[in-house]
Amino acid sequence: MHTDKNRFLRYPCLSVFICGFFCLLAASLLRARAPGTIASRYAASDFPLTADPHASQWINTPAVFAENGPRGEPVPGHRTEIRSRWTAASIYFLFICPYQELHLKPNPSQTSETNELWNWDVAEVFVGSDFQHITRYKEFEVSPQGEWVDLDIDRVNPLPEGGWLWNSGFAVKARIDARKKVWYGEMRIPLRSIDSRPPAAGLQMRINFYRCQGREPGRKFIAWQPTGEGSFHVPRAFGLLKLVP
Repeated sequence: MHTDKNRFLRYPCLSVFICGFFCLLAASLLRARAPGTIASRYAASDFPLTADPHASQWINTPAVFAENGPRGEPVPGHRTEIRSRWTAASIYFLFICPYQELHLKPNPSQTSETNELWNWDVAEVFVGSDFQHITRYKEFEVSPQGEWVDLDIDRVNPLPEGGWLWNSGFAVKARIDARKKVWYGEMRIPLRSIDSRPPAAGLQMRINFYRCQGREPGRKFIAWQPTGEGSFHVPRAFGLLKLVP
């Protein structure tokens, strides 16, 4: 078949139409993609926090990886591994966080909540159990120094003080391996603080994982499920967490 390689030059409107069509198609495919899923494996009893991926409770645990920015752009050198376990009372998350530069809060506290911890280096979990009202969810953060903050988020009707006065009763552990340039953060969250349903294999929640790392200029932001925006607070972009045996 004869083709005219200059036809788009002679018909600029056709060229614009075709380009626009493919842009809309790409956007539609992005919206239609299946959400990512992380499997949280059952543990028979609660266990001490170690922030150690080689601890027996974390060996052979399924993992997901966060390696892109909120808009899906690559963030080299910060490929973050996330693992999860659950028990009858708690859900656990382990973050393995390679870094290039640390940005740590002076005078850290491991005994009281640190509001606005997100201004420093953190790993974050956003998780919600209400599939009908996705703008309501909980936020949990841990820093490389073992600082923490938890928030009750309502994007439609924000709670006083942004929800940080809420207390979930969760616990954290963190450590820094300066030689390898990796920090580790672990969380233990009471399941009752995020879900009123009895925990059981097959239960699903809506979830996303994020990191803030380094200092300006060049501060890094990493998302497991890209949000398509500069903000992490885009609940329609959340993936799924599934409790498995």
